[in-house]
Amino acid sequence: MLGKIFFLLCLSSTLAEQRCTPDASDGYKVRLSIRTALGDQAYDWNENELFLFRATLAFAMRNHINRQEFDVSNIIVCDETPRVSFWFVVTTPLNTSNLVDKENVEEAIRKSRKRINSAFLLTDKTLEFLGIPPTLAAPVNPNTPPWLIVFGVVMGAVGAGIIVLLVSSVFQKKRKTAEETVDEDIEEETRVKTVENGTANEGVYNMTFSEDERFTQM
Repeated sequence: MLGKIFFLLCLSSTLAEQRCTPDASDGYKVRLSIRTALGDQAYDWNENELFLFRATLAFAMRNHINRQEFDVSNIIVCDETPRVSFWFVVTTPLNTSNLVDKENVEEAIRKSRKRINSAFLLTDKTLEFLGIPPTLAAPVNPNTPPWLIVFGVVMGAVGAGIIVLLVSSVFQKKRKTAEETVDEDIEEETRVKTVENGTANEGVYNMTFSEDERFTQM
């Protein structure tokens, strides 16, 4: 009985490995640019690093599909190249001969993309899942509704406009009062000068109305 179970497990694993081929319909190609990202601090890619990749991907699948205990053995890797690229497929925990559909694999990778990147000290540009676009940041939902923000901005602008008008009218009124005061001062000064000039002219002798016979024509 145990021999049959072991045989079936080996057969399922073999079938899954056979389905992991380049350009597989349910597979993905991964490309890592370790030296480009880390330069002199780049680490060597080896079996331990590949094990870590399979473990982080199993974590991503567990995180996405609840109640299914994915393990390292469910991540099948094939077609490795020295320049650190390979293909992988994901098998289901209950039946390793079946592959997880691409939709679930893609969603699991998107959800845990930052965790996968951080495990290898890489980014979306240096750890590429070909065919899966880099994860976009989720839109931020503000606590305050947008219409309330717009309303507040409009009301603030209206209030500022009213304050500017009031201040402007006060300044204009003060300026007008000052100008009127200056005009009154000028008029008063002119009137004083006129009176002074008239008083000074009263003492001037007018030769036209003189009664002196010398100035009277016959």
